[in-house]
Amino acid sequence: MANLYGWIVYNGNLITDKFIDYVSWFQQAAQKQNITVDAIPNNRLLVTTTSKGPAITGFGNKKPDFVHFADKDLHLARQLEALNIPVFNNSRAIELCDNKAYMYQRLSEKGVPIPETIIAPKIYNGLPLQDQSHIDLVIEELGFPLIIKEAYGSFGKQVYWVENQEELTKRVTQLTGTEFVFQKPVHSSLGKDTRLNLVGNQVVTSMMRTSDSDFRANVTAGGKTMPYTPTAEEIDLAIKSAKAVDCDFAGVDLLFGEDGPILCEVNSNPHLRSIFECTGVDVADEMIHYIRKAVQEN
Repeated sequence: MANLYGWIVYNGNLITDKFIDYVSWFQQAAQKQNITVDAIPNNRLLVTTTSKGPAITGFGNKKPDFVHFADKDLHLARQLEALNIPVFNNSRAIELCDNKAYMYQRLSEKGVPIPETIIAPKIYNGLPLQDQSHIDLVIEELGFPLIIKEAYGSFGKQVYWVENQEELTKRVTQLTGTEFVFQKPVHSSLGKDTRLNLVGNQVVTSMMRTSDSDFRANVTAGGKTMPYTPTAEEIDLAIKSAKAVDCDFAGVDLLFGEDGPILCEVNSNPHLRSIFECTGVDVADEMIHYIRKAVQEN
């Protein structure tokens, strides 16, 4: 088979150093394996529906052999798949991981150990919080302290620690119109977790993240990292979790529960620099190898 040609799709209106670094990193990894990857912003590929079937305006003449989808534009990911282009991760995985409420429902259905979580009832955007009765139900079930996580959020942002009813009511009122979840903290793992990077059904590398000043251990939130050797139980849980949300590639975050590991969340587009700087393992190399094999086998 001739050398592969692919795209990495990124968000054309989210141009930050972190995302630019990721795109460049992936392209360089592909080049090392003689694969050409062009970086394409999502706003240059317009999802178009016609009576003749799905199309993409701006597609050009050269069809890629694969797309690495480093964005969350589900309409575009689905359209690429409708045009029979292999997409990694696929639109289903992106959809499941992008919305934490949706993700926790799926993980629960698959029997994955997760913190006790309550999904906030829907309040339409622009409407006030008129009925607060669900707040009492949350307090009765979870107690204090508790954690609120917005459904859409990355790098440990949009995650809030709540100590009492006054703080809870204030935060819920502020989040009216926003999807979010209430979650019981895993006290044995505050300020500490593990990140396992998976490619296919293999854990490629892992690190521990710790924070002395925050219940979140994310590097962006100030956490420190160190190489970590996961236990067999942690590896099994990470693989089960990634499978549950249909990920080819995943950054699986695990908490240290009193009775064993607990799944914190699955990231469908984990950034690579932090874990490389911690462990010296370039996950992108394994991602490219996986894509090549998957495309050639199909």
